[in-house]
Amino acid sequence: MRSTRPGRTRPLSAGRTRRPSAGRVLAVASTAPALALAGWLLAGLPLLLLGWFRPLAAVPLGLAAAALLCRYGLRRPAGAAPAIAGATAWQVAGVLAAAVGSGLFNALLHGEQLIVRRDPATYAQYAVWLAEHGSLPIPYGEAAFGGPDPALRSGSVGFFDHGGAVVPQFMPGPPLVYALGHWLGGLPGLLLTPAVLGAVAVLVFAGTVARLAGARWAVLAAPVLAVCVPVLYTSRTTFSEILSLILLFGGLSLLLDAHSRLRTAPPGSGRTDPSGIGRAVPDGSDRAAGTGAFLGGLVLGLAVLVRIDGLRDVLPVLAYAGALIALRRAGAAGGSGGTGEHGSPDGPGAEGAGGSEARREAGAAGGRLDGRLGAPLLGGLLAGTGLGFAAAFLLAEPYLEYLSGSWRPLLAVCAAVLLLTLAAAALGPRLAGPLRRAAGVRWLPEAAAGLVAAAMAAFALRPWLQTVTRVPATPEDRETAEFIARTQAANGLPADGTRLYYEDALHWVAWYLGAPAVLLATLAAAVLAHRLVRGRAPEWLLPLAVVGWTTVTTLYRPAITPDHPWAARRLVPVVLPGLVLLAVWGLRWVLRRARERGYGPAARRAAAVAGVLLLAAPGTVTSIGTAFTPVGRGERAAVEGMCAALPADASVLIVERVTADRFTQLVRGVCGVPAAGVAVAPGTDLAARSDVTRLVDRVRAAGRRPVLLAAEAGQLAPYGTPVQVMRLRTRQDERSLTSAPDGTWSLAVDVWMAVPGGEPARSS
Repeated sequence: MRSTRPGRTRPLSAGRTRRPSAGRVLAVASTAPALALAGWLLAGLPLLLLGWFRPLAAVPLGLAAAALLCRYGLRRPAGAAPAIAGATAWQVAGVLAAAVGSGLFNALLHGEQLIVRRDPATYAQYAVWLAEHGSLPIPYGEAAFGGPDPALRSGSVGFFDHGGAVVPQFMPGPPLVYALGHWLGGLPGLLLTPAVLGAVAVLVFAGTVARLAGARWAVLAAPVLAVCVPVLYTSRTTFSEILSLILLFGGLSLLLDAHSRLRTAPPGSGRTDPSGIGRAVPDGSDRAAGTGAFLGGLVLGLAVLVRIDGLRDVLPVLAYAGALIALRRAGAAGGSGGTGEHGSPDGPGAEGAGGSEARREAGAAGGRLDGRLGAPLLGGLLAGTGLGFAAAFLLAEPYLEYLSGSWRPLLAVCAAVLLLTLAAAALGPRLAGPLRRAAGVRWLPEAAAGLVAAAMAAFALRPWLQTVTRVPATPEDRETAEFIARTQAANGLPADGTRLYYEDALHWVAWYLGAPAVLLATLAAAVLAHRLVRGRAPEWLLPLAVVGWTTVTTLYRPAITPDHPWAARRLVPVVLPGLVLLAVWGLRWVLRRARERGYGPAARRAAAVAGVLLLAAPGTVTSIGTAFTPVGRGERAAVEGMCAALPADASVLIVERVTADRFTQLVRGVCGVPAAGVAVAPGTDLAARSDVTRLVDRVRAAGRRPVLLAAEAGQLAPYGTPVQVMRLRTRQDERSLTSAPDGTWSLAVDVWMAVPGGEPARSS
């Protein structure tokens, strides 16, 4: 049998086609979802801004944009090696099984959070409105109530009354995606979409692991991530974090592939500049790599369209792009603009029994840094973040104002980084020499590794050194303090509403991944920091920067109400997947070191089994208490029953505060009838009777039927015969402050209806 040398292909007989390698299948399968998601967002956002976000326009344009991005982002020019080297069919099957299994499991136990109590239902109601109406903002519909009235309240929890209309909270990216699920299957389709996205996120993450640690380690990393509580939690209901994970890790994979394309371009494939200067003229590999870098930057930048916090997550990408541009100008690697010693990722000892595997996985990782990718990466990143901010200012202005204390300082930091990036790019040739001399300092690699270990040690010791508190200064702060005090009472803790529990943030990670994973991730980060300072393993520079920066800033200030599993969602986009990635790489490094030190096969196998169990078991055990209990089950049926009980010509007035907060947008969007709350009397949760009577008369004068809603029958008795239209008994998330959640709490929601002066309404 004739062998096939690298870079050459065996002639194909007539009528036969070459099947893609397993590595190529995994490479495409793990980056196509991020490109498709970016295409859908790029098509959907302009349509939403124009008020034309309808299936007839959005579906063909979204599919066309997704296909176009996949066409240019996944193509492989002649001579380029597969994006992920060394993967076998069984390894790819293992990754796909983990992704599909997680999707099916979460679909079976998906939540049904439609009643607006916290963010998932806000996203769901936002998506329902887009799916049904395709435009923003949401009009008051005051004509159905006889015109404006000072007692009418059109806003509610998650929906701001702003500028003469109702503006949803949050960025529009997630609702644009969840609206597609609603188009495909109504409310059931919308509620199942998170499970599909969760499976996609596991696959995308596994692709990044395969590129950086090898495909066989992706088979371990995928289920470890999939079973941890925060990923299960955000894969079962309409959150934004899973979408952010897809974009961030998909973008990183696209950049790794772009570097790989340049590294594996056949020697002599380029052309010489006819001017005689000797510069390389971009060939097919250059163009494909540049396109991949641009698309990678675009995908990463669009994370801002999904979560405003995405701006923090992609900040290292901005600095990285500037470094590549400076590298290009400095000509650090001759005419190519590339630099970095690639070699074996594990040192000279890897040339022994494991040398071939080390070289194969090194090739899979993405190769050397190349300055030619800096400009397209920066262009894509600015385009994506620019679209995100445009959407924020045009569609979520009150939300931005609400979060101004967080994002404005971050925007200032981004501006400073951008200026430094431009300065470094301009001064690249002058900085090359000093940077080389700094990199030659003998103690610098050890200092970098020690800094990683010291940072993690500080977070581990933080609960004994600091108690994070916040004195309420705004109405929102006071509401949060009251919520924390009630939660402390439910947990049997001393009442102190100023406590934020942020000092426990690293311990949150240990709850969900286990202490062994955190220790292995710390070891891996230290080893990689040491290598990067020495000019090795350059493919890790951006992934480690993104994971490190986001992990440190998130653990320092999670900026979320600290009850669990709610607060765990902050860890989903980067922290948990980043630490799992580092942990499996750390386990690989430990096993390779054991081989180098002469440990026999039996000892190494035992160490491997122990390592796998230490990574997989803690998260699995922690998830048992909540994984098999869906929350919010029955909400969809209860909501549909309530909507069926409302007359078609109803104008709904909600006369009790909590019911108005939960149901105003739901009645308006899901039930499709005008709805508004009635201002409550000072010191009570009920509307003044004079206001209700006046509004009832105005609704009748407008030719519609007044319908009143409240939480209890007695609250409606003065106006008509109360009929119960919702009696929901279901489960809700636990609210644990000092330990991992291990169960769920009961939830009861009642809604009563009365039709003043009319026939009793039908009960649901």
